[in-house]
Amino acid sequence: MSSPAQERRTGVQLLSAAMLLLFSGCSSMDVIMPNSINALNGTTIKIPCTFTSCYKIDPNMFVMNWTYQETLNDTEEMIMAYHKKRGMVPLRSDRFGERVMFAGNLDKNDLSITLSNVQIEDEGIYNCNVRNPPDRITGQHGIQLNVVTELPPPRDSTIAVAIGASVGGALALLILSMLVVKCLRRHRKKELISEEKMEEEEKLDAEVVAEEGNKQP
Repeated sequence: MSSPAQERRTGVQLLSAAMLLLFSGCSSMDVIMPNSINALNGTTIKIPCTFTSCYKIDPNMFVMNWTYQETLNDTEEMIMAYHKKRGMVPLRSDRFGERVMFAGNLDKNDLSITLSNVQIEDEGIYNCNVRNPPDRITGQHGIQLNVVTELPPPRDSTIAVAIGASVGGALALLILSMLVVKCLRRHRKKELISEEKMEEEEKLDAEVVAEEGNKQP
């Protein structure tokens, strides 16, 4: 049985630890990675994974592994694990061989891996599992890898081309409309000038006839 003094000392230690976490702005264990990524068949892809924790990594207590499963209903196959003496160790398998390599940095809580010579059969879910005692929470997150034979064109450039084509077509139509209106106005102006000229000539002819009629005896 612990003495009252030991209990008070333990209480103070727990309170101090709680206050330290509170004012340090430390967040709880969390594994950070996108939900899915695309990889071009035959290339090398980096599968990212980082984590947050209130504690630095203790090599004697840290636990981490990567697993693979074709679908959520399939059994997970371990493809990489952390060893306290050897660090991150790839686990050779019939599916991946030696194509899985560690590409992260434990000092920066980066647990990323690379998968070389990506094959269609590599599609599936890659799980990043982390435990960093004394943090009691185990972090886990999965990422869906999709393997494609051809990467789609950048969406932004496609939109830009479409917008450019639309604007260009509208501008061409506007210029054509302005030219048509200008031609019609010019044609109408010529018609008005011709009509006025004819009226003046007819008026002049009438005046000449009238003068000639006045000159006759």
